[in-house]
Amino acid sequence: MLKPMRKLFDLSLPEENSRRKTIAVVMTVILAGLLTLWGIHGIGEYGIALFLFTPLFIGANPSILYGWRKPITRRDAFLLGLLTLGIFMAGLVLFAIEGLICIAMAAPFALFFMWIGSLIGYAIINKAPNNAPTATLLLVAAIPAMAFVEKDIEPALTSVTTSVTIVADPHTVWENVIAFPRMGEPEEFIFKTGIAYPVEAKIDGMGVGAIRHCNFTTGSFVEPITVWDEPRLLQFDVAEQPATMKELSFWDVDAPHLQDYLVSKKGEFKLTGLPGGNTLLEGTTWYCLRIKPAFYWHLWSKGIIHKIHARVLNHIKTNAEMEAYQIKYTKPHR
Repeated sequence: MLKPMRKLFDLSLPEENSRRKTIAVVMTVILAGLLTLWGIHGIGEYGIALFLFTPLFIGANPSILYGWRKPITRRDAFLLGLLTLGIFMAGLVLFAIEGLICIAMAAPFALFFMWIGSLIGYAIINKAPNNAPTATLLLVAAIPAMAFVEKDIEPALTSVTTSVTIVADPHTVWENVIAFPRMGEPEEFIFKTGIAYPVEAKIDGMGVGAIRHCNFTTGSFVEPITVWDEPRLLQFDVAEQPATMKELSFWDVDAPHLQDYLVSKKGEFKLTGLPGGNTLLEGTTWYCLRIKPAFYWHLWSKGIIHKIHARVLNHIKTNAEMEAYQIKYTKPHR
């Protein structure tokens, strides 16, 4: 197996540097692209295979191919990996596989592991050059193998809680929790990038079994009420949810992760009376994240959910405080 692979390397890699660099980069981009499509649409996994092993491969493989029977420096290895990663990411956008925002989110992680990969490729080609074909095969095989392994790992349930103090009594706040009028346009930059954000909430019915609709820019969260403890606690399940965002792209991107990879399970609003007739309002969302590595993507998901919570809670705060002010200071005309 190794002899044919070495012969293939010799035949397919020209001596001239610029041509060899082009072949090394193009072959790596094509392989990485095919493996990415297989992982996303075939295996159905956004995980370590995509966000860790693929950048490792992109960093290592160009150095292995370019450095086959040729000297290569650590700097050359890094620049080759950087060029390959840049072309690969541009290809994802060009062929509407991913949008600009998701590429930007993944970029720090991808850059780090591309750099690690370039060091691995440099080490292989300088310390064990005869093993270069084997290393390429192992790197290629590791990506789908990892995707199949992590496909069956169930994500953990995670919660995010955000709170705000409102200068209004719990009963006034409650009326603005169960439903609230349309909000203004967001000022936060993150909501101008395509991330879905809430615009209004409506409710059909009262008490347990009522259906609350929290409407976002991409659709509606359908929330059957499971606990109605007025004016202290409102809990609900999430029966349906819309896409998490609309990708920034030159084309219409419909990546699978927009639908089924950040899944809200349930939520609650907890109201606690404070001295002076004020209210502490806490909003909590429980969700599962199927994108891995979880520790990295939770940094993004928790931050975004906090922003969504803050938009809702501050809107409730503004409306409730306005109502409380009118009740307190506006007297009927005689």
